[in-house]
Amino acid sequence: MQKKTKSILSYIFWTAVAAVLVYFCLRNIDWAQFVQALEVCKWEYVIAAMVLGLISLFLRGLRWRMLLTPIDPATSILTCFNAYNICSVTNIVLPRAGEVIRLAYIVKHSSRDEEGKRVLTADKVFGTVVIERAWDIVFVTVLATLFTVFNWSAFGSFFSELVGAMGSRKGLLWLVVALLLFIPVFVALSKRLQHKGGLWAKTWGVLEGIGKGLGTFRHMKNGWLFILITAVIWVLYWVISLCILWALSDIDAFASITLTEALFLSIVGSMSSLVPVPGGFGAYHGLVGGALKSLWNIPMSTGMVYATLNHESQIIVQAVAGLVSYIHESFFRKK
Repeated sequence: MQKKTKSILSYIFWTAVAAVLVYFCLRNIDWAQFVQALEVCKWEYVIAAMVLGLISLFLRGLRWRMLLTPIDPATSILTCFNAYNICSVTNIVLPRAGEVIRLAYIVKHSSRDEEGKRVLTADKVFGTVVIERAWDIVFVTVLATLFTVFNWSAFGSFFSELVGAMGSRKGLLWLVVALLLFIPVFVALSKRLQHKGGLWAKTWGVLEGIGKGLGTFRHMKNGWLFILITAVIWVLYWVISLCILWALSDIDAFASITLTEALFLSIVGSMSSLVPVPGGFGAYHGLVGGALKSLWNIPMSTGMVYATLNHESQIIVQAVAGLVSYIHESFFRKK
């Protein structure tokens, strides 16, 4: 009962945070300018972005299946795809709850052994989720770090404003050195104090899971394909950003944004997932709108058009795909 109450309070808190973020993003919007930008939008590119978003969901299901088939070879692509869709639509309303739904769904649809027990169990499936998330974290972290370091002169001002007055490449260098020194110390401290339980035990559990997840790649069959699919997924996110920019190409502010800058916007957008607000509302709009304002001096009214089209188009894809998967599971699959 206490755990349920805590979950409800957490949901109420983060929903309130999302509402506050949305308010601050929209409070100074010139709605006439916003509507004018929508009127010149090329909607065929928005539809193309939505199709690419659906493909990325399919690829995520396919990639996850690669981790599950060594345990249960009978796991189908459709099962993984449905699980991912239902997970995504759940996360729109209840952040992080979708992972629990995904885990339960895949266990329910796993095959049975000779004793009639499910081949996939919660702990085994959880391990694959940790592996998957670990590689996502590593991939986007490496991509963001390399991109920022080698393009600091172009994009450093945004991160300077975001994390404080670092001011220069020297400030970033000191931050990187501090992180490189802190991370191994923190890992060693977590391992040493895990026996005390509480936060230390949970922290070490996460770190150990990430480590095992990365380590299992050495034993994975066709590991190169796993990395290739991961890269393709992030390329799709990049092209989705490009599609939204092309949809707004008749607006002078967006016409000059390059391929590299579109990649930067997709990286910034992915950072919003660190804030566990329902559906990323407010967090995504604030970060992306802030980046457009900081780097290209695009007014928030115009920047919000890009952020809204990009975010809400993908939310619609996830909602529709999740609904279709749920209907398939609830009616057709049972029959």
